[in-house]
Amino acid sequence: MELFKKILKIAVQGGASDIHIKTGTPVVFRINRELISIECPVPTEQWLNLVVDTITPAHLKKRLEEEREVDFSYYVPEVGRFRTNLFQQRGQWALAMRHVKNQVASFEELGLLEQIKTIAEEHRGIILVAGSTGSGKSTTLAAMLEHINANFKRHVITLEDPIEFVFEDNQCVIEQREVGLDTMSFHHALKHVLRQDPDIIMLGEMRDDVTFGAAMSAADTGHLVISTLHTTTAAQSITRILDFFKADEREQVRRQLAGTLRAVICQRMVPTIDGKMTPALEILVNSPLVRKMLEENRLDKLTLAIETGSDDGMITFNQSLFNLVKSGRVTEKEALAKASNPQALEMNFKGIFLNEGGRIVQ
Repeated sequence: MELFKKILKIAVQGGASDIHIKTGTPVVFRINRELISIECPVPTEQWLNLVVDTITPAHLKKRLEEEREVDFSYYVPEVGRFRTNLFQQRGQWALAMRHVKNQVASFEELGLLEQIKTIAEEHRGIILVAGSTGSGKSTTLAAMLEHINANFKRHVITLEDPIEFVFEDNQCVIEQREVGLDTMSFHHALKHVLRQDPDIIMLGEMRDDVTFGAAMSAADTGHLVISTLHTTTAAQSITRILDFFKADEREQVRRQLAGTLRAVICQRMVPTIDGKMTPALEILVNSPLVRKMLEENRLDKLTLAIETGSDDGMITFNQSLFNLVKSGRVTEKEALAKASNPQALEMNFKGIFLNEGGRIVQ
């Protein structure tokens, strides 16, 4: 186990975001999005079996035996906390571990826009942080909760699988519940959460119709629900939510969503000129116009609403990337690679801006 702890320590010191370990091949770190093999003894089956037996929480060992894969949080004193996925490939164990920083970074350190603070300060409704795997959703969610914790007296209950960031009570009273350890399942916890007098409910992920239905019920009764969603644009998030439900339920859900949604924050990580990463953000705010579009099922117009909704705090990916380039933080090449509409962004760099009808507006 000393070698295992040394690998984790070197990963943290080297700025690795992820660690990949499997039998018979070199240990691999992901640093600034690149996979890099490190020099250390190649893991043997016997060694990895010992590691698995040691780090797997007792309450998950039966599930691991039955399902052959589990998620949990692993903490090493003086090294850090790691979100861990343990699984099998070709009949042998493999580990994918993501380093989760103990200290929640500030909005400024993360490069988040100021309007996200305003969104986090909502008293009720649903706020979604969306993006693909590795886009920093959990980090943004943690920054929002820490902002609330530092400035408002609220009762916060989190439901996570597993717990990633550990919060200390500041202005808020925060209870963090891990699925499998503190509760049987998301669904089981959601049945009881409203009896625990929360002001804010944080769900690690929106997973299905039951989870989202519970979130809307909580929002309807005056609670703030914050969660994440695996989608690539803010507008697509609405469609993804509706896809959770059966076709004959979607009309009612869409109308209910029009009343409960507060904002969708979608992000993509972009390499910066100085070799780091920064988020490009797309923000959909449930303005009166957006709410009307949701009620009337004009979802195809949501992107236009975001593009023209800067007064309400909205921004598109192209607008965000344009600002990052103009501020000297990101190259045009990297911005174009992450753009929703690269052709339009390239025209923006040349000083040409079009409206939806294709007419030059600037």
